[in-house]
Amino acid sequence: MAALPTTTAATLTFARRLLRTRYLAGLVLVAWVLLWAVLKGRDTLALGGAELTPLHTRLNEGMDAIDAGRNSNPLFLYFINYIRLFLDEAVTFIQALISQPSFSRPVPVIGWLGVTGIATAVALLYGNRRVAVLTATGFAAFGLLGLWQESMDTLALTLTAVVLSLAVGIPLGICAGLSDRFNRLVTPVLDFMQTMPTFVYLAPLTLFFLIGPASATVATMIYAIPPAIRITAHGIREIPVNTLEASTSLGSTAAQSLRKVRLPLAKRTIIVGANQTIMAALSMATIAALIDAPGLGKTVLKALEKLDVGTAFNAGLAIVIMAIVLDRVTSAAGRRVGAEHRAGRGNWAGRSRGRRARRIEAGLAVAVTAVLVYLSHVYVWAAEFPGDVDLGSYVRRGAGAASEWAQDTLVTYTGALKNLITYALLNPFESLLTGSPWWLVAVVVIALALLLAGTRAAITVGVAFVLLVLLGLWRDSMVTLASALAAILLVMVLGVVLGVWMGRSDRVDQVLRPVLDAGQTMPAFVYLVPILGLFGPSRFTAIIAAVVFAAPVSVKLVAESVRGVPPTVVEAATAGGCSTWQLIFKVQLPMARAGIMLAASQGLIYVLSMVVIGGLVGAGALGYDVVAGFVQYPLRGKGLAAGLAIVVLGIMLDRIMRAAAQRAGTRPAGQ
Repeated sequence: MAALPTTTAATLTFARRLLRTRYLAGLVLVAWVLLWAVLKGRDTLALGGAELTPLHTRLNEGMDAIDAGRNSNPLFLYFINYIRLFLDEAVTFIQALISQPSFSRPVPVIGWLGVTGIATAVALLYGNRRVAVLTATGFAAFGLLGLWQESMDTLALTLTAVVLSLAVGIPLGICAGLSDRFNRLVTPVLDFMQTMPTFVYLAPLTLFFLIGPASATVATMIYAIPPAIRITAHGIREIPVNTLEASTSLGSTAAQSLRKVRLPLAKRTIIVGANQTIMAALSMATIAALIDAPGLGKTVLKALEKLDVGTAFNAGLAIVIMAIVLDRVTSAAGRRVGAEHRAGRGNWAGRSRGRRARRIEAGLAVAVTAVLVYLSHVYVWAAEFPGDVDLGSYVRRGAGAASEWAQDTLVTYTGALKNLITYALLNPFESLLTGSPWWLVAVVVIALALLLAGTRAAITVGVAFVLLVLLGLWRDSMVTLASALAAILLVMVLGVVLGVWMGRSDRVDQVLRPVLDAGQTMPAFVYLVPILGLFGPSRFTAIIAAVVFAAPVSVKLVAESVRGVPPTVVEAATAGGCSTWQLIFKVQLPMARAGIMLAASQGLIYVLSMVVIGGLVGAGALGYDVVAGFVQYPLRGKGLAAGLAIVVLGIMLDRIMRAAAQRAGTRPAGQ
């Protein structure tokens, strides 16, 4: 009998190994269920109510010590206080320039007409005419909604935080993309920054930076820097090896290769990172208002204190409009730079005519903008937005009526959906996690990590479970884990389905992107009220809120990865007779695997960042512990421990997911 070809034999070996792994994983799960039935209720490490462990008490004492030493400790006197003053001055300067009047003037230095002119000119010079029209319309909408000053306050805080975040994030992302060692070093720090709930570090930030713009800026940066680093590093790492080898063979140094090859080719992905940084910064607008951040967030919070969905939606709509404008301007700028780079290789005469037209257009834009700035500086009518037309009142009434209609009409169907998911999925899974002895859960998850992801992931899981036990919040951690896994499953289903659809169709992208921007930037507090009306306070409500917030980033990253598949590969597959479904499942999804895993990782982190919000709507567990620690002085230590537990869960799941994907993605030679 003839020997099998080498490639076929390798394929069969790989298939047997994969089948054996899945068989063993299934046996582990079956054994877990059987042992749970025998040992149910033993060693579950329950901790209830306001009960504190010695660790929680020590954390309380540590935070008290920081509070007492703020005005005497040299670290505060010679370092932290200067940072606080710098951030306060930066935000206050931009506010005084475009929003708040100065001491000697009853109107801003640059009024609404000048600010709109500057924003439109920037969109025209770095984007295109369509984006310039969108920008002018968006800024006019802030005034028409009756929220001009609040919008400018939010813009001032956002610009400060985004500029500082990108100044830090892009260079670090480049370093992470070039160095495996640095990437391994910085990844746990980024996980910590993204998964630590905002409510946890709001209170400590006020200890260091006091209540005000400085604390709000730092809180926003903590949440906005990680996407810039991660996505920039991803773009640098995805440069084809043969392109880099060709650059090196032509004599390029490492610096030249970075400047001339890596950065230009990674430009599209870096812009996605900048967009995600802007979205993350704007999504913090409402939460930062809890520590006296100026702007639209305060309007949202005040409205929701009265359960006024219409007013909250009106302010949330202004945040969404701001996000869409900033997103389109940055995206258009990236496309224009790339187009000019490609056109630069064309004929000299065409480049010369294009440059002359560009100079004329730029000159006219600058001249018109200068006139508008002068008018807004001199005349009150050009400085203060006219209050004759108030579209915000119609928006408020319409949003309130729609919320009431949905709650009255759809509650029967949404209740049935909630009960189905809760009783068929959440309750059994939660019972398995919380009813099993803690050591049994640890052994099972470590075994699964070893089978599916390898030794290193299993060690990480073991360390994570030790930390969860030491933090004294085991049962709450298991309840949160059950809800988070259900949410990330829904997020990835939406991410892959909608992401592939967007990546394959520019028209679909244009339709869905504003919806995704709205889901990502609309403050969660705004849509929590109607969701509560539809589903009532429950874990399922928290899951829906997490999916609304986390799905957009996963969809965008999957779409970008699918869109990044080389057209030549798609054309070759089509010419080879591949159908649409074969093209998606055999070519585009496998080649976009790295981007899909990044989408899963980011989706997981965004889901966990919503755990605290879920605690406000009936999810309980770690989210409730964090909120209780924020509002009740004696529980601050327990709240901090709960935040650390959320971080540990995020790191554990992320490592398993990444390692399992790498192992599953390994194919035999020749495949």
